[in-house]
Amino acid sequence: MRSPLEIARTTFYRPTRDNVVASLYPFKGIIFFMTHPFLYPLAKARLIPAVLLSLFILINLFIWTFIPQVAFLALFHRGGSAWVNGTFLVLGEGAAIMALLFEAFLVDETQVDIFDSVLVYKGFEDLVTDFRPVAAEGDDPVKRLGKPTRSSVYGPFSVRQIVEFVVFLPLNLIPYVGVPLFLFLTGYRAGPLQHWRYFKLLGFDKKQRNAFVKRRTWQYTWYGVVYLLLQLVPVLSMLFLLTAAVSSALWAADLEIERRNLAVRIQTGQEYRDDPEDTV
Repeated sequence: MRSPLEIARTTFYRPTRDNVVASLYPFKGIIFFMTHPFLYPLAKARLIPAVLLSLFILINLFIWTFIPQVAFLALFHRGGSAWVNGTFLVLGEGAAIMALLFEAFLVDETQVDIFDSVLVYKGFEDLVTDFRPVAAEGDDPVKRLGKPTRSSVYGPFSVRQIVEFVVFLPLNLIPYVGVPLFLFLTGYRAGPLQHWRYFKLLGFDKKQRNAFVKRRTWQYTWYGVVYLLLQLVPVLSMLFLLTAAVSSALWAADLEIERRNLAVRIQTGQEYRDDPEDTV
């Protein structure tokens, strides 16, 4: 019997098909966003201030902190790796600052609208209607959405995630492996948070949510790694923050199909489960 450490190493170095599929959803979200114009109005009002804010933060960070940090990293690095790690370190610092200033206060409502409209487009109006009215007819999923009737949050403001993000930043001091290790450890936390809205729509309590995530730990981790990697892309990170809501909704729609098919098979006796929580 393999040890948990051996399983973890195998899953990290040789990810399974499900993990690879999960890691591709952020890119699917970008493609879906670009090819479905009904989402454009939701992003239009946010992108200009987001880009300006991103530019302001990154320019100041690179002017005032980049060279000092590279000089410090050069004490531990050989060759040009100090410049590479220094770049990721500054981009990570910028992502943390922008998460505090932008994601927590300016984008959450837009992400909720994007997430809900994609679910409606995919035919899952029944999930959304407990939290907001959805018009029965119409070609534009965004225009079919009414105002939320219950508290609607795309992702909770996680102090723990921000703290971990800052605490793990020094991993970039480690030559070559520091950046991948930083992305992996922070992705472990970031992945499940992208489905907070989905769990709320399902009415999951903490126990159900944790059980659902536990069975897909590595899938959420790999999804989170790619999500965070996109957040390190200068300026475009703000666009990717919005396309992340698209990707998480696309994944939620696929998981919902799988979940409902499993429930039907169990109800019809085609598949047996000891634990009723397996249906979630």
